[in-house]
Amino acid sequence: MKRKTFIRTLLIMTIIMVATSFYYLPFYVTKPGGAHELDPIVDVEEGYEDSGELMLTTVRMGKANIYAYLIASIRKYEYIFPEEEIRSPHESDKEYNLRQLNLMENSQQHAIEVAFKKANKPFHYNYKGVYVLNIYPSMPAEKVLEPGDRIIAVDGMNFDSSQEFIDYVGEKQADDSVEITFVREDKEYKKTIQLKAFPDAENKIGLGIGLTDDKEIVTDPVVKLNTEDIGGPSAGLMFSLEIYNQLIKEDITKGYHIAGTGTISEDGAVGRIGGIEQKVIAADNEGAEIFLAPDDEITEEEKKRHPNFESNYEAAKKTAEDIGTDMKIIPIKTFDDALNYLNTLKRK
Repeated sequence: MKRKTFIRTLLIMTIIMVATSFYYLPFYVTKPGGAHELDPIVDVEEGYEDSGELMLTTVRMGKANIYAYLIASIRKYEYIFPEEEIRSPHESDKEYNLRQLNLMENSQQHAIEVAFKKANKPFHYNYKGVYVLNIYPSMPAEKVLEPGDRIIAVDGMNFDSSQEFIDYVGEKQADDSVEITFVREDKEYKKTIQLKAFPDAENKIGLGIGLTDDKEIVTDPVVKLNTEDIGGPSAGLMFSLEIYNQLIKEDITKGYHIAGTGTISEDGAVGRIGGIEQKVIAADNEGAEIFLAPDDEITEEEKKRHPNFESNYEAAKKTAEDIGTDMKIIPIKTFDDALNYLNTLKRK
């Protein structure tokens, strides 16, 4: 009888644990991800080989169930974030994922542009239209457009940038209508949408979409990046270094395993990213010898609001000391900073 009671209790507990594991809290948990070699990800047509490795680093992130939340609350270098700190207001799962993939795509284009400029190779942009990132609730676009749609014309007119699109629509009045030509899953559609004032800004008229430029960089030689579902802009610096390394005859890795992170802008400036501590751990786990960290400047205003706020480089250096790694942490402000440092390395 006792055995049956024990089995019944164990079964009930198992069912409860399985059921509660599918109940998600309004939080996200992040933890160290991986360090991925860029050779299989970046392919420059007839590009040069390297003797070492350049690696991008990632953070694992997911919605928190009760067990993930409890584990993260006691583990070092696992962080818990309220949902509102990760997502924009009213943003769905699909919209969030599209935004991350769009950030990655922009990051790739900036990386290609920076590398090609430095290598004196030709490139240009083809503007494809306006990419719909998200839809504002209760606005006119909600019934017509979907995240991921590409608007290619308004009232039969094409534009050369999303700003031209915004300016044109912004000159309209509430209750005016526009004809939108858009592409969804390779099919073209035309729909008429009545404009409306935004609920929280009555002097602002629009469709009710979050948007960005949908453009394509064209290069010679051709560059292909296989990023699959890697999202966000934080791999920009490492992409630019890998592309540049394949464009030039000299190998900038000199036989070293070099990891890093940081956004990249069109002018080569390297920007701050999230999860720097976790990325240092990921790089160390994969045997990186050097870690390139954004050396962002903290303003006086930021220091007043957040006294414990520190730069990516400072946080990375503290983490490296804490985990006892021999990996060198190098502060980087620009693409040229990274190249200048790599040029000082002695070839293995």
